[in-house]
Amino acid sequence: MIKSRCKFTLLLVTIVLLLLSMVAGCAPDRDFDTHLREITGPYRFNLIKWEFNALISEAGKLFSRRDENTDNATAVYFTNIERIKRLESEIKAVGAGKWQGDLASLEDELGERQRQNAELAELVERHLETQIREAFSRQGIYNPLDKCVSIRIGYPPVNIHIDRPPHLLVVSPRDRIESIREVTLLPDMSEEDMASIEAEIDSLGVSSLVVGLGGLSTYPSYVTDKADVRFMLDTAGEEWLHQYLSFTPLGFLYVLDLAGIRRDYDIATMNETVASMISKEIGAIIYEQYYATVETDDAEQAADSGFDFNKEMREIRKAVDDYLARGEIEQAEEFMEQKRQYLAENGYNIRKLNQAYFAFHGAYADSPTSISPIGAELKELRSRSASLREFLDTVTGMTGRQDLVEIVR
Repeated sequence: MIKSRCKFTLLLVTIVLLLLSMVAGCAPDRDFDTHLREITGPYRFNLIKWEFNALISEAGKLFSRRDENTDNATAVYFTNIERIKRLESEIKAVGAGKWQGDLASLEDELGERQRQNAELAELVERHLETQIREAFSRQGIYNPLDKCVSIRIGYPPVNIHIDRPPHLLVVSPRDRIESIREVTLLPDMSEEDMASIEAEIDSLGVSSLVVGLGGLSTYPSYVTDKADVRFMLDTAGEEWLHQYLSFTPLGFLYVLDLAGIRRDYDIATMNETVASMISKEIGAIIYEQYYATVETDDAEQAADSGFDFNKEMREIRKAVDDYLARGEIEQAEEFMEQKRQYLAENGYNIRKLNQAYFAFHGAYADSPTSISPIGAELKELRSRSASLREFLDTVTGMTGRQDLVEIVR
């Protein structure tokens, strides 16, 4: 009973801190924010209400754990995920008249596998939580206070929720690439809804984009229910790291950035990149230990096709920055649309390529859409670090980009 009360208290403290990172800051342009609220109002996702309900649900789960075979549940779940993807493609092809098949039978099977996965989700959540917690522990990573006081307790508790995550509206100025507003929107939105919202917001003189999220650092962490096991491991680990970082100087400054209290794009980039790098490393360890199978190498496929998507995106980003630096906004936007069509011709369909797209994806300095030197600097620091724990301890004490530059140089 005492242990359960401690867990409940930890949950409460964690959620209160995380809620601070979800509250939009008071921006100086009140007219713009008023229009933004009017446009997005019918589609806004209530994070505070969701967190309250999640807290009640998680408190109940502490006292009602089911003793079932989570290994088997996880295997069935991810087998279903792959089949669901194929079924959705086949149903779409039959509906478009591009493929012959029994539509009713396909839809029945799709519905059955989706219902089965909905029932298995809680067991899979527990299974992945255990693997992620143990993987971090083996690296000596327990909680953000452990480097000051040796406390071998995982905090925040690794806690994930597998479901369809909300969408995120990203707003950037047209004359530069920078995220100036982010609004969480409902999970269920059609492409028509997204396009309508973007058109209205763009009419205010900015660049906007509604993106689908693979995860969200709520508590418990939102993780998409449509991904394979490797993506889920990476995403769940990344969202936990954001929670961990919130209790450190680097992460707390990011909370202030998200709340609009103290904007710092470099801090945001450092946080996103650190969480991405470490989660991929942890995800690879778990995957190799429990899930690795013989698979087709996507890198070899890309090489065979002769098209390098990562290189192409970096070149596009550099060219767009050059256009904007010269004040050639319309030319930059025409260029991005031409390149979007070119990418589609080579099998990479991007719904909308604009300043907001690069503002969102460019926050990850280890991604092809970023030209920030922060990615290279963090990779250099990681290569010099004796362990993942040492790397994490070094970066969490940083309060700005200059700290990173000085350590690397």
